[in-house]
Amino acid sequence: MPDLRAGPRTDRPLPRVEVAAPLDVAEVTDATGLAGGVGALAGCSLLVVPVGRAARHQDGAQPGAVDEAQDDDASAARVVLGAAGSWAAASSGLDLVEVCALARWRGAAGTSLPVHGARLAGDPRDGGGAPVRLVLLGTGSGSARALRRAGAALARAARGCDRVATAAAAELDAEGLRSLAEGLLLGAWSPPRTGVEEGPEPAVRTVVLLGAPAGHERALGSAATAATATWRVRDLAATPSSTKTPAWVAGQARALAAAAAVDPAAGTLEVAVLDEEELAQRRAGGLLAVGAASQHPPCLVRVDWTPAAPGAAGRGRAVLVGKGITFDTGGLALKPRESMVAMKTDMAGAAVVLAAVVAAAEAGLPRPVTALLPLAENGLGASSYRPGDVIRVLDGTTVEVDNPDAEGRLVLADALALADAELDPALLVDVATLTGAATLGLGRQHAALYTSDDALAAALAAAGESTGERVWRMPLVEEYRASLDSDVADLRHVPSRPAPGAGSVTAALFLREFVGQRRWAHLDIAGVGRSEKESHEVPRGATGWGARVLLRLLEDLA
Repeated sequence: MPDLRAGPRTDRPLPRVEVAAPLDVAEVTDATGLAGGVGALAGCSLLVVPVGRAARHQDGAQPGAVDEAQDDDASAARVVLGAAGSWAAASSGLDLVEVCALARWRGAAGTSLPVHGARLAGDPRDGGGAPVRLVLLGTGSGSARALRRAGAALARAARGCDRVATAAAAELDAEGLRSLAEGLLLGAWSPPRTGVEEGPEPAVRTVVLLGAPAGHERALGSAATAATATWRVRDLAATPSSTKTPAWVAGQARALAAAAAVDPAAGTLEVAVLDEEELAQRRAGGLLAVGAASQHPPCLVRVDWTPAAPGAAGRGRAVLVGKGITFDTGGLALKPRESMVAMKTDMAGAAVVLAAVVAAAEAGLPRPVTALLPLAENGLGASSYRPGDVIRVLDGTTVEVDNPDAEGRLVLADALALADAELDPALLVDVATLTGAATLGLGRQHAALYTSDDALAAALAAAGESTGERVWRMPLVEEYRASLDSDVADLRHVPSRPAPGAGSVTAALFLREFVGQRRWAHLDIAGVGRSEKESHEVPRGATGWGARVLLRLLEDLA
């Protein structure tokens, strides 16, 4: 078994989150100055205090209401300290409202303000309070989005620390705590690296939550499961393609399944791999054509979570399919160098579905889930498939090739056809960094969602809002389907000329041909799967987008 390289490990762990008694402002005037939870500060090198936003008084606004848009507005309103901020102000003797005003800081979600010269109240017999490194943390409106941003800012402020304390969770409900903890754990990620030079400071080891709501164990556990899944996607997508061959990804799938924290009594997590010879026997022509020019042969990985609970099979299996191009040169339609730089992340869809099925097993979800990872490297060489070629995919459909750089839909066609023919899915979702058109249309804040099922679209939209991995439903325009007709095969894989445009739409229409009558959705994550800059809980480079929204969808449907 290969070493597991994806996700948190002993040498690169998730921050540990502990819960302690809350700080009590009512006790700060005690002779010793020790409040109920001050003992939890022992050994902490940093105290992080949450600061919210006051509501703007607008016509028709509810008293105390704060528009989520204010989370991005640096001048919207004055700050609100809350109980934790009041305790810190009283304990340190600082007017923190005035500190914020002088710094022109308004507590916007995901921002922070270091406060210098702070001391916590202490026993006068011991010379007064000890100095403390104090950071004010902007929680904005307190929405789920704002709390994720606050958690990520906490992770950045705490880098390199061994132990920090925060009261940011003291006034949250369980769902708010989950959002805050997810942001913290997501913001703690940094890309795996090799070499002799040191990388960025390590993530904080332990975060002490001074006060937490009832049910915090479940909220923190859910946050850790979701964040771990995202770490795994980011690690896999960020791994250089010199390492990340199809066989290597298959090995990581085996290692993840073997190392997953799954109770054997709850169910089984199993991995099977179809190699090049088996793909040829099944006539999986899409994978074979795309991978033909690479020295690293293609394969198809299947990962099954099968719950042991009675009646689990009756829920119907959910099948997740992810595009797994471990590097994309464009083939004979060679990409410019600049366009190739990010192509190590072109297998992000496969990483997403792998992480989601492992997370579903670790969460013990009662629905059977299967992930299919069609893996290939789209190389350039004498064996490259060509424009004008006709290939036969797994279900027997013949496809006329026009653009060898539109390879993702070909490998997905094989996997979707396999799912329809052999797995009898009650739900079929594919995820792919598929088209530049999706990025042009929606930018990098929303994935493009295609489905004919209104209920499934609503469920995915709700899951996206809950996790911050937002989707935008796009139309499956039937008038464009005729552009995929071919004179020499059953289908073209890209539109004939003159093309109707809407490249993301026509790609989804092509994929729909291979899902039968299944309940199906397609997520084009070309825009959200990678990022040019760091933004709150989203890092620069591989974002890991998709694992959390799929996991939340499976939780909601369970």
